[in-house]
Amino acid sequence: MNILEAKNIPLADYLQSIGITPCKRQGNSLWYYSPFRNETEASFKVNLNRNEWYDFGIGKGGDILKFVMERHEISDVSQVLQIISGEASGILSNSFSFRPQENLPVFEDIKVLPLENHALIRYLSGRNIHIPFAQKLCKEIHFRYKDKPYFNIGFENDWGGYELRNEYFKGGLSPKTITTVQNGNKNCYIFEGFIDYISYLTLLHRRNPENPNIDKRDYIILNSVSNLSKAMNIIGGYREIYTCLDNDEGGRNAVRLIRSAHPTTYDCSVKYAGYKDLNDYLCNKKQVQEKKKNRGLKM
Repeated sequence: MNILEAKNIPLADYLQSIGITPCKRQGNSLWYYSPFRNETEASFKVNLNRNEWYDFGIGKGGDILKFVMERHEISDVSQVLQIISGEASGILSNSFSFRPQENLPVFEDIKVLPLENHALIRYLSGRNIHIPFAQKLCKEIHFRYKDKPYFNIGFENDWGGYELRNEYFKGGLSPKTITTVQNGNKNCYIFEGFIDYISYLTLLHRRNPENPNIDKRDYIILNSVSNLSKAMNIIGGYREIYTCLDNDEGGRNAVRLIRSAHPTTYDCSVKYAGYKDLNDYLCNKKQVQEKKKNRGLKM
């Protein structure tokens, strides 16, 4: 990807692809809660005609390149292009199809409730999640989109945004960032998403249900490997790092980056080798797939 190709990406589509959604529209502008801080009144604007952003809280703005530089605190254009190329792959492969900007999701009437909906509980049970952990750590998020009601499991991040998940949907409510659980420990465990984080707690609970300190460790949930840069300063303060990331290229690259900055890093994914992630390991999906393959060979 070159600079011109990056600048031609609709900024609003790019923001949506990394989980940053607008909260209102005024004319040719979309308004967002700032991705750079926690706020209750939207102060981050995207001009759809100019394909540029401006954050009134910090007095800065510009094109997509300037946004990535500010978001990741970098100035190397080649590194910026690599980040955009990776994060915008869904747009470039037409999963967003450069759709008309007026069709971008704007969630309204957002309500945050205790996690009690039977359909959401059933979804988590189907993924072998220990429900009391989920109810303690997650919320039930209701909103309206195009005058239709929706509800999701919501996992809050450090800036007050939410990762959203149900059986049919995966997305987020802005602003998007990492989630930290800090209990004063010298070691820290890192996960890509909250389903894997709660899967890990579930595994610990299965091994020792009476352990009162299961959720008393320090954890970082990235809520996307693209948020890794936001966690690096925090990671540096720990004695040992244990990564529990996905067994894919994105997870392996993240482990390499963490280890380059923190040599005392242990890759726990070897313990669930052959499974995509911790939740697949918890659900024993590998064994099911192998049985299907073996049945096919016998035929």
